[in-house]
Amino acid sequence: MAFRVFIDTDILLDFTLKRDAYDTVRKLMEWAIKGRIQLFITPSIVLITSYWLTKAYGSEKAKELLSALLADIQVIDIGHEITVNALHSRIGNIEQALQYYTALHHKLDYFITRDNSLDKAGSPALPVCRPEEFIKNNI
Repeated sequence: MAFRVFIDTDILLDFTLKRDAYDTVRKLMEWAIKGRIQLFITPSIVLITSYWLTKAYGSEKAKELLSALLADIQVIDIGHEITVNALHSRIGNIEQALQYYTALHHKLDYFITRDNSLDKAGSPALPVCRPEEFIKNNI
């Protein structure tokens, strides 16, 4: 069975904008396309990513890229209860808290980020790891 993996905003932006971590994140995308892992994001990640893609490539290209990504990435909901729990969590970064608690609620296997603030605030039920760490441990 494929791991169910949440990727945060920076991971998706690394891939779509071909930032420094592009090669590492590309491997995650390849694994998702091959069915080795299932990737998940929230609507807020789509919103933030669409903003930066539109700035970089224009509206039409941004729509094309997002549509292509959503063939291999599933968008999961953030509900009221998840939002309240995230706001009352130990995670100081609200965006990260909302994403982490959404992934936790949906019982995903891993939360992939480059944000160090989640290292101590995460739960054993949802391990937090860097993209390169996840790839190294799951080759």
